[in-house]
Amino acid sequence: MLNKTKLFDYAFLATGLLVQIITYWIAPSGAWSLISGLCGICSVVLCAQGNILYYIFGFAQVITYTYLCVLEHFYAEIAMNVFYFVTMIYGVFVWRRQLNTGTEEKNNLSRLVGKVQTLQLRRKSFVWLSVVCALLSALCGWLLSRYTDDPQPYLDAFTTVPALFAQILMILVYREQWYLWMVVNVLAFFMWLKAGDYCIAVQYLFWCTNCVYGYYHWTRALKG
Repeated sequence: MLNKTKLFDYAFLATGLLVQIITYWIAPSGAWSLISGLCGICSVVLCAQGNILYYIFGFAQVITYTYLCVLEHFYAEIAMNVFYFVTMIYGVFVWRRQLNTGTEEKNNLSRLVGKVQTLQLRRKSFVWLSVVCALLSALCGWLLSRYTDDPQPYLDAFTTVPALFAQILMILVYREQWYLWMVVNVLAFFMWLKAGDYCIAVQYLFWCTNCVYGYYHWTRALKG
């Protein structure tokens, strides 16, 4: 019998998928946007649950999303997703290595998430991390505005640099990834809203709620 947590997990995933489909029906943005959005929702929810199946949907989302970024000339996003793809290959091995295959849920990383190492960032360290992200993002935005035809160079940059740090933290199974993902998702929502792709915009809006969902899951597992 499903417990309340499992029921909520399924309901949360179903809600995200339904919202994505309704958005596409109201404001169709193309089949690739729908596929990318659906795969993206599945991937982040599974990641929040600590399920290694996250990578299957993650690879599909990265490929389709990169194609959409090529169409929109979002060059920083393209580079970021190439980085995602490479690090996700490494991530599969990291997660598998820490996976307790003796449990009934062979594909579930609940044991892994239970081993999440919380980054002991002091306030000063977090401020320095924020400053580094901001400076690198500003530099990236300036380069994009000067040397490319990127229509939203600074939003493109400010959704890319923090995401690189967040991806590394995710691969290494650190809980603090969710702080950075929240910043990235909020900015990316506005970037794609401005680009007129409402499926991808709604995907990022859902990902904002998933950050809270994921942080809750990983924190609860961390406390045992």
